[in-house]
Amino acid sequence: MDTTRSFSCEFFPPRSPEAVGKLATACERLAALGPTFFSVTFGAGGSTREMTLETVLKIRATTGIEAVPHLSCIGTPLTQLREVIQRYLAEGIRRIVVLRGDLPSGTTGFGELRYANELVEFVRTETGQAFHIEVAAYPEFHPQAVSAERDLQNFKRKVESGANSAITQYFYNPDAYFRFVDSCHRLGIVIPIVPGIMPIINFTQLSRFSEMCGAEIPRWIVKRLRDFGDDRLAIRKFGIEVTTELCARLLSSGAPGLHFYTMNQFEATEAICQNLKLDHANSRLTGHAAKP
Repeated sequence: MDTTRSFSCEFFPPRSPEAVGKLATACERLAALGPTFFSVTFGAGGSTREMTLETVLKIRATTGIEAVPHLSCIGTPLTQLREVIQRYLAEGIRRIVVLRGDLPSGTTGFGELRYANELVEFVRTETGQAFHIEVAAYPEFHPQAVSAERDLQNFKRKVESGANSAITQYFYNPDAYFRFVDSCHRLGIVIPIVPGIMPIINFTQLSRFSEMCGAEIPRWIVKRLRDFGDDRLAIRKFGIEVTTELCARLLSSGAPGLHFYTMNQFEATEAICQNLKLDHANSRLTGHAAKP
């Protein structure tokens, strides 16, 4: 088995001097692991548009790692999207994460583009093959999807519009991922689908995020986390063990890499990658877990 894998980490633009320092530390520590790229989120309706690009450029300059901006279409006029895309090109950015996005608070209109596949098509029309385009995938299906089959067809449209690869929503049930990939293959979808990984750090925060995005937390994990109460160290230790085992199974069974939702923190992601015996020199994930 070819052990070379894509390894990436996601950040969000910092909004305070303290957050800037926290992100800088996270980037420095995780850059030492040799990731394929770092990605930076794009706020609802482009609310952090300038901060996204500023963060991308700073990460690239300070770490030497490819930094990848997100781009979403909901609530963003085509004229602004065109400006953003051309700015990315001018800055030498050649990979982007294309998403539908969420409506900004207080707005009612979707804008000129409503779906991610339309944004993928728009980027391709504007720039040809200038960008490697990542899109989102949902192994447990999008919370707003009418049905599992409809969600698969929506994903297929994004691929047919020009997506090169996909990053999934986070999950803790590897069977959901493997079944999703198998279903995609049956539809003729063969692009790499990289699992999204959310390290377990804070149970309350994780529960809130999972409720919003439709990611299922297995009952046995919920029970264990509740048993720990406010013991943050115990939660962190347990979360690293669980997530390491998840990642090891995904990699050993053929997943093309891992994408970590870091929440601008490095400790858990760093520990998981060390447990997985990340090859720093070659940026390889072996799929073999050491004892946490």
